[in-house]
Amino acid sequence: MSKLKSYRLLGVDPGTNVLGYAIIDIHNNRVTLIAMGVIQMAKLGEQQLKLKKIFERLQEIIKEYHPAEMAIEAPFFGKNVQSMLKLGRAQGVAIAAAITNGVQVTEYAPKKIKQSVTGNGNASKEQVAAMLATIVGQKLDKQTLDATDALGAAVCHFFQSGSPLAGKKKYNDWSAFAKDNTNRIKGKK
Repeated sequence: MSKLKSYRLLGVDPGTNVLGYAIIDIHNNRVTLIAMGVIQMAKLGEQQLKLKKIFERLQEIIKEYHPAEMAIEAPFFGKNVQSMLKLGRAQGVAIAAAITNGVQVTEYAPKKIKQSVTGNGNASKEQVAAMLATIVGQKLDKQTLDATDALGAAVCHFFQSGSPLAGKKKYNDWSAFAKDNTNRIKGKK
């Protein structure tokens, strides 16, 4: 990122039946949730129709919100090869939708996103969602976990980007981070 004071990020949690997305604004080192939701594809049946819907809907979202970058969750390695192939195709189509609109893409492993958001790479989806609600300062109760996973990818990218807004300083433990970021700790001002 260049030395921008504010910018917008798109987070995506790829899926073949449900794809989650989230749009956040970064301004003065603060995260503001702009929009989040899911793209439902379970009723489409054919894989090609699902991929087409992912591509078209993400292009619409990009054109509506104009994100500078997209963070996408990388598929995790599972035992079902067919599921992995389908998920990889969904991710590829999502990336294609971004790059054809000039949006830079960064991929993050699920553990990296969880680690970045909660400090624990093995955190549950519910723990990640609870921490994200704290980060954005609003309840996310009615959101699907696919949408909060997408929000997690966007927030992870902000934290990991090394941009002037995210801060280039790396921390080895929570106490050092807390000391430098008292304004981000609940109950401290």
